[in-house]
Amino acid sequence: MREIIPLTPSDCYTLFSRTKKEFNFPLHYHDEFELNLILNASGAKRIVGDSIEVIDDLELVLIGPNLYHAWFTHQCKSKNITEITIQWHRDLLDDKLLCRNQLNFIKCLLERSQRGISFSKETIERIIPRIKSIEQKSGFASVLELMSILHELSVSSEIRTLSDSTFVNNQLSHNSRRIEKAFQYMNHNYDRGVTLGEVAKLVNMTDVSFSRFIKKRTGNTFIDTLNEIRLGHASKMLIDTTHSIAEISYNCGFNNISNFNRIFKRKKGCTPKGFRDNFASGTKVFI
Repeated sequence: MREIIPLTPSDCYTLFSRTKKEFNFPLHYHDEFELNLILNASGAKRIVGDSIEVIDDLELVLIGPNLYHAWFTHQCKSKNITEITIQWHRDLLDDKLLCRNQLNFIKCLLERSQRGISFSKETIERIIPRIKSIEQKSGFASVLELMSILHELSVSSEIRTLSDSTFVNNQLSHNSRRIEKAFQYMNHNYDRGVTLGEVAKLVNMTDVSFSRFIKKRTGNTFIDTLNEIRLGHASKMLIDTTHSIAEISYNCGFNNISNFNRIFKRKKGCTPKGFRDNFASGTKVFI
């Protein structure tokens, strides 16, 4: 399944920190980078691309955009699993910035993450305090700290690529100026009734041509794409505000709460209330 990350275009990254008894999220992918630190989960099973492994008590993995991944409880007996997940936009550090000599190591790290990267126990032990402390920072300092953590990981000599080089989710690549322009427009107008016609006109295409174009590029219809954008904003509101589910539904452009509940459950496998309850404990940070 494709995960709708509660990360808006104006955010740099999001961090979730929580303690749980089991892993219950299905195999999934998303457009964003993800750094996942997992403690006390020896015996759990990790799937990244075509790599399937049983993990030990210290786990740190960097996942690139649109790479299938999941963790499963498997043989893990721990009732005190700690998970800290940091997710950021794929264009947070763009190519023009990464091509500078001083950032070459980070560039190589992010490129390698397209297949998933696992770090050694020694590297994890060094980086744990920094990942745990990043949630205490805010604003510009927290973004700098994330970049600094990525740099430290990039110069580590104990890096292991997980998935085979032949395993690439090519269907998920939709590099296109027209698509990006359409996405930007929908992200700024998700809270109202955006139509296929107005977006098609924006990118200088007929309704029929744009409908086929977005389906070919993203694998989704126009309305499914718009709903995924709306669900991303709704997910953040469910986590980060005390607004009622009805308020969030209407604020995110859904015409009624029944439709919102139905689409949310179909896309995320749980109701909006269930999603909110799942994130009720732990720390949530949006920067």
